[in-house]
Amino acid sequence: MNIARFPRLRYGHLPTPIEPLNNLTSYLKGPNIWVKRDDCTGMSTGGNKTRKLEFLMAEAQAQKADVVLTVGATQSNHARQTVAFAARMGIQSHILLEDRTGIDDINYRQNGNVLLDQLHGTTIEEHPADTDMDAAMETAANRLRSEGHNPYTIPVGGSNPIGALGYVNAATEIVTQANDLSIPFAHIVHATGSTGTQAGMITGLKGTNSKIPLLGISVRSAKEIQEENVFRLATSTAELVDCPDLVKRSDVVVDSNYVGEGYGIPTDATIEAIQLLAQMEGLLLDPVYSGKAMAGLIDLVRKGVFNRDENVLFLHTGGTAGLFGYTSFFS
Repeated sequence: MNIARFPRLRYGHLPTPIEPLNNLTSYLKGPNIWVKRDDCTGMSTGGNKTRKLEFLMAEAQAQKADVVLTVGATQSNHARQTVAFAARMGIQSHILLEDRTGIDDINYRQNGNVLLDQLHGTTIEEHPADTDMDAAMETAANRLRSEGHNPYTIPVGGSNPIGALGYVNAATEIVTQANDLSIPFAHIVHATGSTGTQAGMITGLKGTNSKIPLLGISVRSAKEIQEENVFRLATSTAELVDCPDLVKRSDVVVDSNYVGEGYGIPTDATIEAIQLLAQMEGLLLDPVYSGKAMAGLIDLVRKGVFNRDENVLFLHTGGTAGLFGYTSFFS
């Protein structure tokens, strides 16, 4: 599997480290829990979107785009990192934010990722819940074209085959690190939302013949819907890297039991997980993705899903800037 032929901007702080969570492991009485620190990828506080955007923004550069557009929720990590990339590249950006949660709090509306969006110099277009955001983005792109610009549009989460290449690469990085550290990971667990991270990971893990099961903890969609969406993108990604039929439907596994009231709304277990990791490991999770995924992992450990002597790797997808938009949930 060769992804070196695809254009890439090497802005990320890679490889990110793998670290043991010894205090959490002791607290939960096993298994051995490790964390892949993709909250440390760089570019405006880091996160998983750095890996995707290295490929997406390289394509934008190759197409000589002078403005990049993308969509997300109000506290979108992806939007924040996209506009940071655009700032570094010296091109304009325009983001369309959807009010998916209905949270009416000044910090949610103006702090966290929204504040960073503004600091990076983007322009912001706000939309109500259930807007067809792809159509809204195309409308904005057409307006920019009529003004003489050459826009490049990125789907929600940077989740298309080009973006997923970032996590094909991450999977090979993890396998290499596991070999170097002599850690036989029995499971990898992470948050799954717009599908790009999980699709890229499963493609990379299958391509390296690692045989490490991957579990996505859904932060939005029901299990069947999320699995189908991930499988569809993984199939397209595998085709892009000339490995058709690499991923089977049974390779894609999602647990949607920890979504709660919906996307972007933390559950009590999410808040517990965030506080637990902050106080036990000095590690910050976010309320939308990694907090929900860690809540799921903790619950699965408590239910005895993993063997006590196994090594379980938690992929931290970043997003901690979003904490500052959710202060009302911690007061």
